[in-house]
Amino acid sequence: MTVQPTNPCPTRRGFLAGAGALGAMMLAGCTNKGAVSGSAAGSGAGTGANARTVRMGTMMTEDFLPGWVAAKEQMFPASVNVEVTEFQSAQELSAAVTAGEIDMAMTDPQVSASLTAGGTPVRMRWIALGATPQQGIFGIMVGPDSAIKTADQLRGASIGVGSNTVPEYVMDKLLEIQGIGEGDFTKEEIKKMPVRFEMMTSGKVDAAALPNSLLELGKINGCTVIMNDAQDSDGQNLSQSVVVVREAFEDEEGGRDAVADVARGWDLAAQAINSDPESYRDLLIEKTNLADPLKKTYPIAEYPASAKPTCDMIQPQLDWMLARGYLKNALFFDEQTGEFGPVK
Repeated sequence: MTVQPTNPCPTRRGFLAGAGALGAMMLAGCTNKGAVSGSAAGSGAGTGANARTVRMGTMMTEDFLPGWVAAKEQMFPASVNVEVTEFQSAQELSAAVTAGEIDMAMTDPQVSASLTAGGTPVRMRWIALGATPQQGIFGIMVGPDSAIKTADQLRGASIGVGSNTVPEYVMDKLLEIQGIGEGDFTKEEIKKMPVRFEMMTSGKVDAAALPNSLLELGKINGCTVIMNDAQDSDGQNLSQSVVVVREAFEDEEGGRDAVADVARGWDLAAQAINSDPESYRDLLIEKTNLADPLKKTYPIAEYPASAKPTCDMIQPQLDWMLARGYLKNALFFDEQTGEFGPVK
C-alpha cells in the first residue's frame, strides 16, 4: 500500500491531538538507568540558582555521545543545568516524555511522530546522527553459514526485525530499492536486539535487520552484511536519530533560550569528538556497553553540528508509518518549525 499525502512537506504550523501507537527505537541495548548533570562553570548571569534546569533523556547508544561529553566536560553554557537520564528502553523514554518527566530527548523520527500523534507534541530540533548516510548505519546481515550472498537472494527469506523501528524502515526501503516487495519475504518479529542477533547467527532466521554496532560484531563472527543504508540506499538518507523537545517546555518563558543553549553545548561537544575521536573512546565504551571485541576497534562516528532534519528525510518515514498502520492519520513535517501537523 502506498499512501501519498495531499500536501507533503508544506511549510506551515500544525498540531495533532489524535491517538497513535508509540514507536520504539531499538538500537544497542542498555543495562541501567541513571542520571548525570553538567553545566559550564563560570560567574556570568544565569549561574547558580538562576540556571535553567533542562532534563534530557536518552537510550544508551552512540548517538548521544555529544550529550555525555558536553555534560562531563562542562560544555553547556552556564545558563543551563542539563540533567541526563538514561533509559533501559524506548518505551520507558517515551513514557517519560509523555509524563513531562523529561524536557528533551534523543530519539528517532518515528517515535517523535508517535508521541505527537498520541497527544504529546514534540519538535525535532537537531540531528544527533544521520546528517549523511554514513552516520548511524543500519543494515541486513546473514549468519556465518548462510547461503545468501546477494540482496536478490533475500527473496523468500525470513528476516528478524522489530515493528515500527528504524531497522524495519531501513530494511523495507533497502529491499524496495532492490525490487523486493513486502510479500517477497517474511518478517519475523523479534524486538530484542541481542535475541535477534543470536537467532541470525545460529540460523534460526535467515537474516536480521541490525544497527551498526551489531553489524560490526557480526563481521568479527563471520557474518555477512548483505545491504546497508550507507552504500545501498540509492543516494537516499534513510535513517536519523534526532534531539526533540516537548512543545510545552519550549513554549514556556525562557524555554527557547534554554534549548538554544543546550544546542550550543552539544555542537561544541560534537566538534571536540570530531577533532579527536579516540580521546572519547573510554566514555563511549562506558556509556554504550560495547561488546568486548569492539571496544578497541569500533569506529567512532563523525557527529553533525547544527544539522536540522529536512522534509526529504522525514516525510518518507511518516508516509511509511501511515502505510504500515503505525499512524492512524497522515502527518506532514514542517522543517522550518520542526513540528508535525495533520495532512488536510
